Amino acid sequence: MPSSYAAPRLRPLALALLAAVPALALAQEQPAAVQATAPADDASGTKLETVVVTSQRRVELLQDVPVAVKAFSAKQIDAMGITSTQDFVNLTPNMSFDNSFTYGNSFVVLRGVTQINNADSPVAVVIDGVPQNNQKQLKMNLFDIERIEVLKGPQGALYGRNAIGGAINIETKPPSNDLQGFVGMELGNGGKRELSAGVSGALKEDVALFRIVGQTLQSDGLIDNTYLNRKIDGVDHDNSLRAKLLLRPSSDVQIDLRASTVDYKAGATWDSVVASGKPADIVNPAENLFGKTTGTTNDFSAKVEADFAFGTLTAITGYTKLKESYRGDLDFSNPSALPGGFLGLGFQAGQGQDLNVRMASQELRLTSKASQPLRWIAGVYYLDTKRDLETRAFVDTDNSLAQYDDMSKVIIDNKESNHNKASAVFGQLDYDFRKDLTLSTALRYDRDERHQDDLINGGSREASYSKWQPKVTLTHKLNSDELVYGTVSTGFRSGGFNAPGQADFKPETLTNAELGMKTMLLDNRLQLNAAVFASRSKNFQFFYVDVSQGAQVISNIDKVDLKGLDLDFRFLPMKGLEFDGGLGITDSTIKKDTAEPGAVGNHTPKTVPFKVNLGVQYSQSVAAGIEGSIRLDYEHRDKKYWHPDNVNVSPALDLWGLRMGLHGAKDKWSVSLVGKNLGNKRYHADYNAGKYGGLPYDIGSLAAPRTYGIEAKWRFE
Repeated sequence: MPSSYAAPRLRPLALALLAAVPALALAQEQPAAVQATAPADDASGTKLETVVVTSQRRVELLQDVPVAVKAFSAKQIDAMGITSTQDFVNLTPNMSFDNSFTYGNSFVVLRGVTQINNADSPVAVVIDGVPQNNQKQLKMNLFDIERIEVLKGPQGALYGRNAIGGAINIETKPPSNDLQGFVGMELGNGGKRELSAGVSGALKEDVALFRIVGQTLQSDGLIDNTYLNRKIDGVDHDNSLRAKLLLRPSSDVQIDLRASTVDYKAGATWDSVVASGKPADIVNPAENLFGKTTGTTNDFSAKVEADFAFGTLTAITGYTKLKESYRGDLDFSNPSALPGGFLGLGFQAGQGQDLNVRMASQELRLTSKASQPLRWIAGVYYLDTKRDLETRAFVDTDNSLAQYDDMSKVIIDNKESNHNKASAVFGQLDYDFRKDLTLSTALRYDRDERHQDDLINGGSREASYSKWQPKVTLTHKLNSDELVYGTVSTGFRSGGFNAPGQADFKPETLTNAELGMKTMLLDNRLQLNAAVFASRSKNFQFFYVDVSQGAQVISNIDKVDLKGLDLDFRFLPMKGLEFDGGLGITDSTIKKDTAEPGAVGNHTPKTVPFKVNLGVQYSQSVAAGIEGSIRLDYEHRDKKYWHPDNVNVSPALDLWGLRMGLHGAKDKWSVSLVGKNLGNKRYHADYNAGKYGGLPYDIGSLAAPRTYGIEAKWRFE
């Protein structure tokens, strides 16, 4: 591809705002012990709850934040039954999430910006203020969660180089002074068994508080392998343990210590051969190799805040050690269906990969007081990542995964060591011209230095990538219940290296212009938020698998335009009855593609142009101290375009979910019946056409069919 491109043309709003002020950088930091939801405005339950968020690194009401944010409070998380990344993404317009290939692997798309494998995500993920810097950390089981926030559009100035499409901010429940805890259980179809528990209290009241929570999950699986007559998506175990210690040695200093570990063993490579080449055709897997994924992730972090007369100094230190290995089929077939063998070579084939990642990060921020018309923040950030990756393909003669280690059978052997040093400086200025008019300017400079060694054939390569990321936002508060805002922002995703022998991929930049409004109507019973956006991506990154080369490939599309609409609402027409939902439209258009000129005018890969969500829930007292509730969720997904040529397209689908439950006084106990994908829609979570995958046929990874079960939880304090 050529190295020069026409500069993106900003929309009139962008030009106007850029002419108004110079861009500078970031937002405020969250004060200690922030609660997700403010006390209810109306104890009668006839007004919507007041939700507080920290999406701009300071405590603000959701309706005062000039960003398109989909927020889920602790109350909503319980009512909606959000227990995984998949759950809250399904409820978020203009966002999709698919789990495929390995148990820990996922592909997220936000406003048309796509996930790539073994490289930087398009969405920054932050848990309890600590960045999660690897793609494998996005898929998680969510338990004991206080708040989830999805920020849409480039958030580079605030969240760094991985926030080209947006950011996800997750807060787990904080430690408490009082001794309290919970025990939860879920039993479901496919042999699902899940247990969770937690306890919180004070080692010394107000000085040393702790919280320890854990979860274990097992399942037999739901997807049949018709050749082996076994379920192939089962979970042998998925165990999580998280501990938090909050120390307050003085009134001006707070120390948050966090440690967590995740260990799992589950299925892998449960793809099916789709001989027709049509994603609408559903075929169960029929592989002769029974794939497996094993993985562990250990996280440690320390967050120290010290208050001074002029502001707050914050230091965040993080360390992550992550491993994932998988073994499975490479031809996704069996000797009976494919007598000619892998690529007609006369033998069956298997594959596997060992990933080992170590990451250490440090951030320092100095933040001014929030209660002043001119607010500022300045900081530095550093990340050191070491990633070792071994990929092999092997001749399959005995249907065993151990053949991966038999070098006499290995036909493709790639082993690489990658070292990435990422650094950044950032700053922000917020100024209130009036109480109802605020200008925010932000600027961040990111630099990535990458080095790769080919451990099989020798040789190395180095490259560096850097980018200034400005952001300018003008916010006008019309009254206490309405505001409008305009934003121009830039996102950046570093370039890097594919496997040895494969070409490099270029850095991606995205410039976004956005107009939004937030309103609270009908005496705080109707919340309506909307935003329209127009973006230009240069060197749009996308991902595909070349099975014939045993390679996972990241490539670029020269120029892409993205424009669309985000709409979210909540409505409380009467006590106990609530409606919520949203609409997402993303019109993505490939404007220039040197590698595939015929793709010009098409949608970008993995794009869903249109998505609608609607939920309705009703609760009412059914007996003294007992409340009953029912919730129905509907999700409509438009067609999904898998590749740049737009030939392979999954049809639109409608998904239904249902929850019915009983709750004791103050939620001391609860029992719920739950169901997801009630219509048992069969569809592909991932799809790779032979043209892009190197096989003489298409392969597709099936999403989970209908799931149902019973949940129970008991809380004590």
